[in-house]
Amino acid sequence: MKKQNALLLMLVMSLLFATASIAIGNTLNDIPAPPAIGTTIEDFSLSDTTGKEKSLSVLKGQKGTVLIFISVQCPVSNDYNERMEKLAQDYKARGINVIGINSNVAESLDAVKAHAGENNLTFTILKDPGNKIADRLGATKTPEAYFLDADSKLVYHGRIDNSRNPSGVNSTELRDALDAVLAGKPVAKTSAMAFGCTIKRA
Repeated sequence: MKKQNALLLMLVMSLLFATASIAIGNTLNDIPAPPAIGTTIEDFSLSDTTGKEKSLSVLKGQKGTVLIFISVQCPVSNDYNERMEKLAQDYKARGINVIGINSNVAESLDAVKAHAGENNLTFTILKDPGNKIADRLGATKTPEAYFLDADSKLVYHGRIDNSRNPSGVNSTELRDALDAVLAGKPVAKTSAMAFGCTIKRA
């Protein structure tokens, strides 16, 4: 009898584990692959931190737009706060706008607004309820950057640079891409794997 109960318990545990594994796999598989380099990113609208609806077509820069998926709580994303703000300031006058997008289900619009104020983030930050834009772009990490040219074509996707610690940065892929486009040159490195916290989806 004890052996039967033990076998039954093992069977139940195996089924639960298998179900959980399938569920996790399905969740990961449900996230589309990011658009290919050269893809035109269609216009979209999301609410900013004041609750006003803003569209990509209105917010985009004359010479390009950087979309960065960010987080309130992610320590890696927070390590990039100053660099993201500096990026926004450095390139705004050159015709490239930076837009932050928060797709984390557990981070409210109020939390996003407070976080921006506390960290002196002056670039526009949009809230992505239901992670619809994160899904459309295949974004999985914070921070994760997408650089669109003046025609909204994706020309770079991935990390901002190679180290969450500023002292360890020796590769600045995002800035290199921006500088290349501004100089009328092709982007030498169009992708570099993003690292950071996983976007917590609805």
